[in-house]
Amino acid sequence: MNLNQQLLAIHLTAGMGAKAARAVVTAVTAVQVPTIYPWPLDLILSFGDQRSHHLIRRTYSSAVERAQQWSTPYMTYFDACYPGRLREIYDAPLVLFYQGHLEALRLPSLSVVGTRAATPYGLAVLRSLLPDVVRQDVAIVSGLAKGIDVMAHQMTLAQRGVPIAVIGTGIDVAYPKAHHHLQTQIGEQGLVLSEYPPGTGPQKSHFPARNRIIAGLSSATLVVEAKQQSGSLITANFALQENRDVLAVPGTIFSATAQGTHELIQLGAKLVAKPTDILESVQNLDTI
Repeated sequence: MNLNQQLLAIHLTAGMGAKAARAVVTAVTAVQVPTIYPWPLDLILSFGDQRSHHLIRRTYSSAVERAQQWSTPYMTYFDACYPGRLREIYDAPLVLFYQGHLEALRLPSLSVVGTRAATPYGLAVLRSLLPDVVRQDVAIVSGLAKGIDVMAHQMTLAQRGVPIAVIGTGIDVAYPKAHHHLQTQIGEQGLVLSEYPPGTGPQKSHFPARNRIIAGLSSATLVVEAKQQSGSLITANFALQENRDVLAVPGTIFSATAQGTHELIQLGAKLVAKPTDILESVQNLDTI
């Protein structure tokens, strides 16, 4: 067993949440853990919340066995291929499962999010803005949800660009099922990422959680059509917390799907009207 398998075993252990993952990263970075694997249960318990100890005791041993036999591609926080931008965020995932081309993570990237109930205006905006951005070898990151997400992925594929999908299920599960073919295409031309093990079905809490990864991977986050209290605003908030640029496309004052983007602009988001507005933010942040 090696360090990567040990980290995978921790990730697969029930009750080891984000706080435990941060504690593990801190301990490994400070060389405060043994180099003989697997680590003893007492050490694993010291990372976890006391309220979860019963879950950890019950599942750690089987998680170690699963990690030693694991065949699905994954990366851990300490791998060279783990994206540097993502490593900077507060709750960086300890493990990411993937399908596709890891070279996508070396490109400058733009996160594109927006409403699931996209309008013809939203589609027109993407058609106007994204092609020029994609042609500058910028990877487009989104969440494979209905509406703006799917449009952004499809447009990137059509432009022979590099799409990156961060999903809230296992990488072998498409949600909704209608997106199975698109998810397969993204894995063939770009990259599909998930912090959830294969076989994991959709759970409501997973989708807001994956938004931090969408924002964390990206040099900047572009919001195209968002209602007030939209999930897209959660992603934008994550981006702001990590000192990344937030970009927003204005809309008509009569549209509910413009209320969220207008609110972002009032709070200081950069108004986007042309592709160069996006490229300035992406290129500036990627040269820092």
